[in-house]
Amino acid sequence: MTAAEPEAQLDQFVEKFSPANQTLIRSVRDALRQRLPGAHELVYDNYNFFVIGYCATERPSDCIVSLAASAKGVSLSFYRGSALADPDGLLQGSGTQNRFIRLESPSTLSDPAIDALIAEAVASAPAPLAGAAEARLVIRSISAKQRPRR
Repeated sequence: MTAAEPEAQLDQFVEKFSPANQTLIRSVRDALRQRLPGAHELVYDNYNFFVIGYCATERPSDCIVSLAASAKGVSLSFYRGSALADPDGLLQGSGTQNRFIRLESPSTLSDPAIDALIAEAVASAPAPLAGAAEARLVIRSISAKQRPRR
């Protein structure tokens, strides 16, 4: 499989969304790739959400943050968010592990409080990020049935 094939598949997944969400997904992905250059991107086109996990290894359990999108919008999900210090109360969710922040624009990622959350998530990851040259895009799953993306 060539490197272009997963990219082409990812483009097809993103094209299912409204134009505004397509733009947001692509720009958030670009920002996260710059912020986490050694992260592997694990892609899931599931029933409820389209997800790109940014992971230290190709194991899903080594995920640090994820871009999660549905027809309702785009979020930044912290895999171990419940363990993060969140002095500004930005993280949403009440699960035992995962927390998230709704993203209105990619500039949200440059908010100092969100940048601090990302830095803490990277620092507390169970494995260090790989070198940028080692980072891979991996399509992990595609669900046959999906909620509408628009």
